Amino acid sequence: MSRRTTRESVMKALFAHELSGEELSSVWRHIVLPELSDDPSQEAFADTLLATTAERRSEIDRVLAKHVNNWDLDRIAPIDRVLLRMATCELLALEDVPPKVSIDEAIEIAKQYSTPSSGRFINGVLDAVLEDLKAQGRVHKTGRGLVGFEA
Repeated sequence: MSRRTTRESVMKALFAHELSGEELSSVWRHIVLPELSDDPSQEAFADTLLATTAERRSEIDRVLAKHVNNWDLDRIAPIDRVLLRMATCELLALEDVPPKVSIDEAIEIAKQYSTPSSGRFINGVLDAVLEDLKAQGRVHKTGRGLVGFEA
């Protein structure tokens, strides 16, 4: 299973959680786990991404609100909003994922699951978010291929 497929599963779970109010543990069991194919590394990545995005939602929404000019977060298409939150979570909290990967994955998933203009919208917002986080010194990346990453 690829990381993209894992991200898609997490997106579906966060979307279901947001729209239904169903507990994260329930959407994890019903949506994410069946799609993971017993891959421990992808299960760990999915668990971290799902839990961290949910736990840090308020902080992530504050970051996003500064960069969605003339938009209230609640008025953004739900899939786009979930993808923006996931990618921002990756930028802030997942030190082993390169920023370019986080942004590119969100764009590609949006193209598949959302509106025709979603990819461009998500790209613009996440580019602004990344620049702002770098200026604040809040992007910390480590690991193979990221050592010495200039944020």
